[in-house]
Amino acid sequence: MHDVAAAAGVSQATVSLVLNSASGSRFSEETRKRVRDAVNRLGYRTNAHAKVLREGVAGMIGFIGDSVASSPFAGAIIEGAQQRAWEDGLLLLTVNTGGDKELETASLDTMLSYKVAGVVYGAMYHRMLEVPEALAGIPSVVLNSQDRAGRLPSVAPDEVRGGYVATRRLLEAGHSRVGLINIETLESGLPGAVGRYEGYTRALEEAGLALNPAVIRFGAGNEEDGYRYAMELMTAAKPPTAIFCANDRTAWGAYQAASELRLSIPGDVSIVGFDNQVTLAPHLRPGLTTLELPFVAMGRRAVDLILQGAEPDGRVELMECPLIERNSVTHPKEMP
Repeated sequence: MHDVAAAAGVSQATVSLVLNSASGSRFSEETRKRVRDAVNRLGYRTNAHAKVLREGVAGMIGFIGDSVASSPFAGAIIEGAQQRAWEDGLLLLTVNTGGDKELETASLDTMLSYKVAGVVYGAMYHRMLEVPEALAGIPSVVLNSQDRAGRLPSVAPDEVRGGYVATRRLLEAGHSRVGLINIETLESGLPGAVGRYEGYTRALEEAGLALNPAVIRFGAGNEEDGYRYAMELMTAAKPPTAIFCANDRTAWGAYQAASELRLSIPGDVSIVGFDNQVTLAPHLRPGLTTLELPFVAMGRRAVDLILQGAEPDGRVELMECPLIERNSVTHPKEMP
């Protein structure tokens, strides 16, 4: 800093005030420019350790995820968190644990030793999580999941509303025999499976339609189950005219079943998915109408809460899943 001051022809105190954008300091733009030019020319960097000692926190927010390196959704969720952190001049320190608890513990210890401003504890699919005790002493937010103990604030997708909107889209197109291929059993307790099923049943009830177990299947959220259960539904004596597939991979399997049966989508059967997986949904033929998981918005909101102090109040903020219209829905051939 002494060298920067000498090169810019100002005092060391002026350099400090300019670099820290101190409130109340009044310098001409020419002075600020001289300081910045000297910083760039000399390659000056602030002392991060001194900053931590002075302010108590580093200019970083930690992000720990179970599969941030391999999930197709990871880029969007990290992008949202990183954008929001950077807007306040903070960097996101990201660690992919791959589900390794020892690595998670070591990573968390390192982040806490660096005095990060807070920690986002993320999962790549919505579930109830056992949150490390170490997070109790620092502003922390559970992202895309929920704290099973109900202590930390959580940001997650509104699964119930999403299932309702998906089913409602098919009902409004004129379908009354709407099938469902879910991503797990209700007994699993998986929030995505339970919530999307609840939204489906709520939409039917609101439309005055009885729940029909004959057109409901519980798969595992993969292409194989989508194919198998769509084949069962579409070859039944009274097949559904539309199917809500509770994720896009399931819908992909349903597309394959329809193709094998020489059925047109959406002419013979309309399909709605869930996820808006960008490597899949837009590239199916026809493009898949689906619900988008709001990963960017959720990532931003998690960092927002940390910047606000993230009180351990156990709140759960559910974020809307927008409907992405493509070409897989139309009215049924014959009105039921």
